Amino acid sequence: MLYIIVAFLSVLADQIIKWWTVSHIELYETTFNNPILSLTHIRNSGAAWSILEGKMWFFIIVTLIALTILPYILYKNKDQTKWLTIGLSLIIGGTIGNFIDRVRLGYVVDMFQVEFFNFPIFNFADVSLVIGVVCIFIYILFFEDKKKEEI
Repeated sequence: MLYIIVAFLSVLADQIIKWWTVSHIELYETTFNNPILSLTHIRNSGAAWSILEGKMWFFIIVTLIALTILPYILYKNKDQTKWLTIGLSLIIGGTIGNFIDRVRLGYVVDMFQVEFFNFPIFNFADVSLVIGVVCIFIYILFFEDKKKEEI
């Protein structure tokens, strides 16, 4: 049940932040500018760094495949450590958050801009995806072998 809540909250937070951004920041406008992080409203029709820009059908197909496989993996491993289940839940939530934009708008709304080094502008769904991947790496590095030893 926890993993459903984590995925849902990830999608909800992502969509609220995107709604607020579109409602309060003009396209390509930067606000809350400081030396660490600012908000810049952009539209991204690709993946990170605008890779495969305009290839919306590719992203929709890959997302549908991921949203078929990831919940199955989560269900099969629901009794594993929280590092794995929360990691998968965050990846599912982030995937759904960006998928909603792609289907509804034809692009993904991005807004977080790191100011102290050159990095692509991103959104909360991307943050969920990255944190989810980090959680899974922690699981693989520190917990997966222990589960195998118990078997």
